[in-house]
Amino acid sequence: MKTDDLIKALAADASAPAMPMGRAWSLAAGAAIVIAAAVFLATIGPRPDIAAAADTVRFLFKPVVAIVLAVTAFMTLSALSRPAADDGPAIFSLVAVPLLLLAAVALELAAIPPDQWSGRLIGTNAVVCLTCIPLIGIGPLAAFLFVLRHGAPTRPALAGAVAGLLAGGIAATFYAMHCTDDSPLFVATWYTIAVAGLAALGALAGPRVARW
Repeated sequence: MKTDDLIKALAADASAPAMPMGRAWSLAAGAAIVIAAAVFLATIGPRPDIAAAADTVRFLFKPVVAIVLAVTAFMTLSALSRPAADDGPAIFSLVAVPLLLLAAVALELAAIPPDQWSGRLIGTNAVVCLTCIPLIGIGPLAAFLFVLRHGAPTRPALAGAVAGLLAGGIAATFYAMHCTDDSPLFVATWYTIAVAGLAALGALAGPRVARW
């Protein structure tokens, strides 16, 4: 390629309008949900008694807290990807999920005898939970890291970790529809560990994919 042609090509690329980050994150979130749904349906699917379980507060708490995590992480990640954005309020919103879990666990401990605590915490699907949430969430995490690569985060490790939290929130929302362990003790323990694994993976990948 001649020098003049190269200059014209670079100029054309520079003048091409970039997709706004807000739209890019919205598209990534939509794609992540589709990917997670496809993996969920292709692997484990909903529990057989989901219609009856949906009438209980204990079951509904699981997807609700997962959705809250996804929403707050999405807002935080969007802010972290723009260096000029005020990300303080968004980051602070992430405490909503720990507070919900603490409140639910406190109510659970007050409602059941102490000799049942360990059984509720261990449950029957801990290994499945630790396997399926990362499995469902790895595709969404890749989608968010791809968009993060085109952002300008000043703290890429933190942004990558929040991308993992977002992917974990989406994955946990779907997994909750399969899981038959409805105790907040189980959710606070095993869901948290599974989502934390995705957050750790995102934190490791963030500085590598979001260099600028």
